[in-house]
Order: sequence, then structure tokens, then C-alpha cells
Amino acid sequence: MCSADSQELRRFGITAGLTNYASAYATGLLLARRLLTLKNMASLYEGQSKVDGKLFSVWDNIKEDRRPFKANLDVGLVRTTTGNRVFGAMKGAADGGLHVPHNEKRFPGFKVIKAEVVTNKRGKKVEEAAGEKKTEFKPEEHKDHILGAHVQTYYDLLKKKDANAFKRQFSQWEKCLTATKAKNIQELYTKAHAAIRANPARPAKPASKPVRKVVQAKPALIQTDSKNRKWIRMHKEATSVKKERIAKVMAQIRAKLQK
Repeated sequence: MCSADSQELRRFGITAGLTNYASAYATGLLLARRLLTLKNMASLYEGQSKVDGKLFSVWDNIKEDRRPFKANLDVGLVRTTTGNRVFGAMKGAADGGLHVPHNEKRFPGFKVIKAEVVTNKRGKKVEEAAGEKKTEFKPEEHKDHILGAHVQTYYDLLKKKDANAFKRQFSQWEKCLTATKAKNIQELYTKAHAAIRANPARPAKPASKPVRKVVQAKPALIQTDSKNRKWIRMHKEATSVKKERIAKVMAQIRAKLQK
């Protein structure tokens, strides 16, 4: 029904880091807004316009006119490890206004706190704390991944520590920030999110006209292209013209046989 690719983010100013978690989120957001615009539901379900990293579901705010568009995440052969980019794309789609059933267990910032183990003097386990495993989720850490703050941290660290390594790894990022006049990566993605929401439609490609030259006119039309390939297109002709052409050919054949 609809598709979006991270290469399209170049149109919104993101020309570097197109394979990281933040770009995956932006791609999911682009897909959601594009699909809802296609279905005339963009104004009905705007989603989460302000990024906070928290668990969000458009299902909690159902409108009476139309129910939200539901989509299921298909990860394919991707390993569903915590912090995988596929969950960034899913989060972007959910924040964009699609109803994608999920929880926060695979988002960056989610951790399982192991139960304390009681040991004796020799270090052997005596008993394990009763009860279920405790978990915690830090939306701030998830927000940092959505806006690329973790990339910015390493960007600043490498810039101070090793200029040559920084040039090799972040030269494209530096060009990107300069071109968009963004102070940092977080501001870059924030601007991109706003631009995506403003115009998520795929731009129409200009129609390309084939370059063809006529070598011979109709009815036996012969044309060539830019690669000097030739082809013939036979067109209809009058019966009298056909008979005249056949008579000429037969006359040539008789003349050769008489010789």
C-alpha cells in the first residue's frame, strides 16, 4: 500500500547516518504520515508530535469518525535484540499515527534487573530472591537514540581526541550539519521530523522522453536511439502501393533470371 526508504531522508536534510536508529525512526515516521495522508487520516490521527521516548499508542485516543489504521510489524530475518533499528522504525510509525501493537521491552533504555543471589562464605548460592524479575525503562535514553544524541556524544569525543579519525568517520556528518545550519545532530533530526510532517508525499519524477531519431520514414519506419540501436516499425499502406512495390520486386527478379 505504501513504502518509504531512508534514502528519501536526504530531501529533508539528513545526508549522513542513514542506517542508524534515528534515521530508522524518521523513516518509520515518514511512512506513517505518507500512508495516513493517502487515506485522508493525517489530520485525524497526528500521533506523537513531540518526541519523548515514552510508550505511545494512538489506540488510546480513538476518534469517533474512523478507527486508527492498524499495522503489524514483520521483522523477517532480523534478530529482535534490544535496540535493533527495526524497533526504531516501528516507534516512528507508531508516533506517526499508525496503530502498531507493541510494548517497550525492545527499546533502548529497557533493562532487566537481575535478582540478588544470596551466597555463603564460600561463595556458593544459598537461595535466590523470590518474586518476578524486576525491569526498568528509561524513556530519556530512548529519546537520545531517536534524536541521535548517542551519535553526537561520540562525535564530540572523537573531535577532541583524534582529528584524523574524526575526519575519516564524521566528515559527511560535518558537511550535513553545515549544509542544514544545525547546531547539533539532535536539532537536525528535530527539523527533519517537522519537515516530514509538513510534506510526507513522495515527489513526482519528471517524465523522461526517449531520444529517438528517424532514419527512414513510414511505412517501413526505421529509428535509432542514443546507443545506435536500430529497429523497424511496419505501418499500414494502401493496397495499390503494396501491389506497385511487389511488381517492382518481381521485375527485378525476372531481370536477374533472364541474364
